[in-house]
Amino acid sequence: MTLLHATGVSMRYGGLMALSGVDLAVAPAEFVAVIGPNGAGKSTFLNVLTGLVYPTAGKVLLDGRDITRASTHARIRAGLGRTFQHGRLFDRLSVLENVMVGAAIRRDRSEAALRDAAHAVLDRMGLAAEAGQAVGSLSYGRRRMVELCRVLAGEPRLLLLDEPAAGLNSGEVEHLIERLTELRATHRIAVVLIEHNMGMVMRLAERILVLNFGCRIAEGPPAQIQTDPAVLTAYLGEGYVHAGG
Repeated sequence: MTLLHATGVSMRYGGLMALSGVDLAVAPAEFVAVIGPNGAGKSTFLNVLTGLVYPTAGKVLLDGRDITRASTHARIRAGLGRTFQHGRLFDRLSVLENVMVGAAIRRDRSEAALRDAAHAVLDRMGLAAEAGQAVGSLSYGRRRMVELCRVLAGEPRLLLLDEPAAGLNSGEVEHLIERLTELRATHRIAVVLIEHNMGMVMRLAERILVLNFGCRIAEGPPAQIQTDPAVLTAYLGEGYVHAGG
């Protein structure tokens, strides 16, 4: 069964070909990473999947339904959620109130139900103690976790993460890895991850898609990707395997 199926996705900006015929299929509860050097087209690909831009060519299917030209809101309500490299929170609102905003995508919920849903997510993600704090008072790492909680409150079946470990210290990265592992195991949430932290990628991903100059240059399990000559040349570096990853 395929949850997400993107085929032949291309994106042209004037004379620049940001994506060229990229395919990706994601099964329920599968963890897929998309890696590559800066400018490879990774964030553009997520933008196409979430409807922030419409592709020049290709299709995006969610549960077999063509969402290529669907609005971002329609995709979110269909079960797609996303975090961004530079997320924005409401600094003057509490952690709980920020997460309730994410839960509000389910429009049939009462305020009490939104509050309960937000509390449940915060508890699951280890942020229950900060529920009443203003987001503006939190550390950068905790703010990133609140952004993730806000998306999770919308109950996505497919979670798209754009460099969630950027700016986090080693302890915060470890906490994030643990939480994502639990989410996949207990809630069967599929994840597409863009990340430059290769330790995190290799621990979490079942399959890795590698992009370079908007094109797919490799796809496969982590062990295969770590030794692929094209990937070593374009991104990981020739010394990657010898350094133990």
